[in-house]
Amino acid sequence: MQSKWLLLLPQVALFSVISLQLAPRVADCSNNTTIRCIDEEREALLSFKQSLVDEHGFLSSWGSEDNKSDCCEWIGVYCRNKTHHVYALDLQDGSLKLKGTILSPSLRKLQHLTYLDLSDNDFSGIPIADFIGSLSSKLRHLDLGWAGFAGSVPPQLGNLSNLQYLNLGYNDLLSVGNLLHWLYHLSSLRYLHLGHNNLSNSNDWPLVVYKLSSLTTLILEGCDLPPFFPSADDPLHLNSSKSLEFLDLSENNLTSSVYPWLFNVSSNLVELGLSSNLLQGSIPDAFEHMVSLQTLFLYSNELEGGIPKFFGNMCCLNELVLCSNQLTGQLFEFIQNLSCGCAKNSLESLDLSANAVTGPIPELGGLSSLKSLYLGGNRLNGTINQSLGRMYKLEKLSLGGNSLTGVISEDFFSNTSNLKVLKLGHNSFTLKFRHDWIPPFQLNIIKLNSCKMGRHFPKWFQTQNQIDWLDISNTGISDTIPDWFWDLSRKKLSFLNLSNNQIKGKLPDLSLRFDTYGPCIDISSNHFEGPIPPLPSNASVLNLSKNKFSGSISFLCSISGHKLMYLDLSNNLLSGRLPDCWLLFDRLGILDLANNNFSGKIPDSMGSLPNIQILSLHNNRLTGELPSTLQNCLLLKLMDLGRNALSGEIPTWIGESLPKLIVLSLMSNKFHGIIPFQLCHLPFIQILDLSSNNIPGIIPKCFNNFTAMAQEKSSVLSVTSNYSFISDGGFPLVWYDNSYFGQAELTWKGSQYKYQNTLGLVKMLDLSSNKLGGEVPEEIMDLVGLIAMNLSRNNLTGQITPKISQLKSLDFLDLSRNRFFGGIPSSLSQLSGLSVMDLSYNNLSGKIPSGTQLQSFNASTYAGNELCGLPLPNKCPDEDLAPRPGKDDANTPEEEDQFITLGFYVSLILGFFVGFWGFCGTLLVKSSWRHRYYNFLTGIENWFYVTAVVNIAKLQRRLRS
Repeated sequence: MQSKWLLLLPQVALFSVISLQLAPRVADCSNNTTIRCIDEEREALLSFKQSLVDEHGFLSSWGSEDNKSDCCEWIGVYCRNKTHHVYALDLQDGSLKLKGTILSPSLRKLQHLTYLDLSDNDFSGIPIADFIGSLSSKLRHLDLGWAGFAGSVPPQLGNLSNLQYLNLGYNDLLSVGNLLHWLYHLSSLRYLHLGHNNLSNSNDWPLVVYKLSSLTTLILEGCDLPPFFPSADDPLHLNSSKSLEFLDLSENNLTSSVYPWLFNVSSNLVELGLSSNLLQGSIPDAFEHMVSLQTLFLYSNELEGGIPKFFGNMCCLNELVLCSNQLTGQLFEFIQNLSCGCAKNSLESLDLSANAVTGPIPELGGLSSLKSLYLGGNRLNGTINQSLGRMYKLEKLSLGGNSLTGVISEDFFSNTSNLKVLKLGHNSFTLKFRHDWIPPFQLNIIKLNSCKMGRHFPKWFQTQNQIDWLDISNTGISDTIPDWFWDLSRKKLSFLNLSNNQIKGKLPDLSLRFDTYGPCIDISSNHFEGPIPPLPSNASVLNLSKNKFSGSISFLCSISGHKLMYLDLSNNLLSGRLPDCWLLFDRLGILDLANNNFSGKIPDSMGSLPNIQILSLHNNRLTGELPSTLQNCLLLKLMDLGRNALSGEIPTWIGESLPKLIVLSLMSNKFHGIIPFQLCHLPFIQILDLSSNNIPGIIPKCFNNFTAMAQEKSSVLSVTSNYSFISDGGFPLVWYDNSYFGQAELTWKGSQYKYQNTLGLVKMLDLSSNKLGGEVPEEIMDLVGLIAMNLSRNNLTGQITPKISQLKSLDFLDLSRNRFFGGIPSSLSQLSGLSVMDLSYNNLSGKIPSGTQLQSFNASTYAGNELCGLPLPNKCPDEDLAPRPGKDDANTPEEEDQFITLGFYVSLILGFFVGFWGFCGTLLVKSSWRHRYYNFLTGIENWFYVTAVVNIAKLQRRLRS
């Protein structure tokens, strides 16, 4: 799917042309010794440089040395050929960011400046300086986007009356009250980008269009705009813009109340972005009056129904994006509505993915101009329609995530020479191509995950030398990876997913085989072996889990790590000490090194991961105390350090500094010391596992502060961490948002289980196999959301409180091998959901309360106590002394009938057998008896019939009389 970034591209291109006209590069004057730079302006620029931190030497050409004295030759500086004045300063460079904590006012001395671009740098949250508004009145182009500015926008910017281009997007700017008034003075403004700032208090945002009569582009994406409810006599209904062509209001939680203003805003709109809002109901008919509309983004809303017929009559419509809504209906109706008018000749891109569209894929020949078709994530069924293969203009085809079936052969692709994107994954396709097949296309993106491709690597991949994105996960490949695979593309890969196959072999050096955008590599769940080779230093996602990799991971320290967000090396044969270079990974959000053979201490630098949310070091051989630096990982949701040899006391800072924890597992270690009461400060904790340690003391009463455990319903299905990476996957640049599902290994019903997709539903308290004593505090019974509670193998004493009946969600309860005494409370039988319970080896006594629930458990549940009654074989004393109830007692069961014995039942069955076959056998053998018996039955039937007719006749005569 083409992203909302497309909305910006035409205008960015337009203003790039304008900018080039404003700021042409000077001719090469290397042979001219004349210094053209004006001294005052050179000093101003050098002073400005002093206010910046240039880590990468972007401004290395700037200096006061003799060989650098001509500022007109500095990078980013442009001078007029005749006057030599600096008229353009362009310091935008995405790969070599400048940093600064102050903006030097020396820029005011550049009085001839018409072009200023400081975008895509990092100014560390400082406000935009007021003096920017007092720059040259000649300034036409001001770009401060993606620059890390914060705070309110200085109204002095309204003094730049000749400004035509203003970009303040993607900062952290804030509006307080109606602070867009300063914009009204910029009457020459044509391009305005305020996207991804906080304009939640700017109630005057709808007026911007009408106050700026020259405006052609307005981008207010992701601004948290306040809702707009125009009245019937609002002047906004009377005036519409003649100039506005590009409008982006996406990601603002706007409702359908915006429609009256929207449909009157401009009669010349060419592109409109309304994605990621709260629009509901059917698509309004008023869109048909936007006759100039070429691109319409309505994705990620709550729109219902189908595609209106009027779209077919919009003769300029080029791109229609309706994905991620609630659209329903048959696909053939949608296609028919779009093919009924002139839109069939103009429509080049249609995106209906992630809806609830049903039916088979119909004939698509009517949409002859279609280049991009996205139908993934619907409810389509049947086989793939052959008409798709005849659409020779088609460049992008996405059918993934449906219920499509059938065999796809090379014949289908015979007329698809323009195809660049092919997404067929998550269907039931079988791909069968000739061994020597040479496709007519060159693909950029291949997504065939979960298709059946056969055991061997497809040889036709060797013909594809433009691959950027490749996903052939879960396709049944059980081959050794061929050498040619790593050199199959002239381009460098940005995404590779080979997971969930049975691929064997060793990996080559991967450090130079991937592009610079932060590639994603997932080769998990295969049979790769050997040491992990050098990996791309700019990777954003690395998942090598569930293989047979061995050796150390010291190679991580050679990775720059600046882009790495996801690292999963779990379930391998890796060993050695953990590297102590985690300072490099400032964006890392997921780190999973579980189920390996790592040893030694957890390095202090692991506490220098400011964005870490998931940390799993489960089942290794780590030793020592937890480093106190981990308290700096304020965003941690899941910390699983179980099954190691960690020691020391449980740190108090876990409860004080990690308030977002949902899962904390320290099981099977060597922790000692009491449970710190500071753990009670974890309101979101749903799984607390401290089992199998050496923890003495008592259970803190304040555990009832675990708010999430005290709620019956779970607020989350899974424990996730979101991450994004960028790719040019077939252009344009697109952000891909993903979620990692945290996982934890829990002891459940006596066995080890791994929970992932439903981890958020599990609420468990496991303190088993420690040295805890004292009574179980009644406050624990306030945790009514608990699914599992395991307090076994401790020295707990006291009686089981009747309040245990409050834990109605319990499925697993283990209080075994403690010192509980007294009787089992009858209220325990009210826990109807219990499937596993163990009260064995305590000092419990008395009768097991009667009830279906408690009697359904095995006798071993109660072993090692002084209990009696079912399901135990020993009866209680009061049961032996009780008199037998009499037969006449209506409220008690009758005395057992001694006549009904086993012999009685045997005789009954034998008598029935002899009598039945004696009679029926005779009828089968003797035909004379059989005829007489049938005649007898016929006579009986006739007698009943005659008697009924006579009686009915008599009744009728009486009624008539």
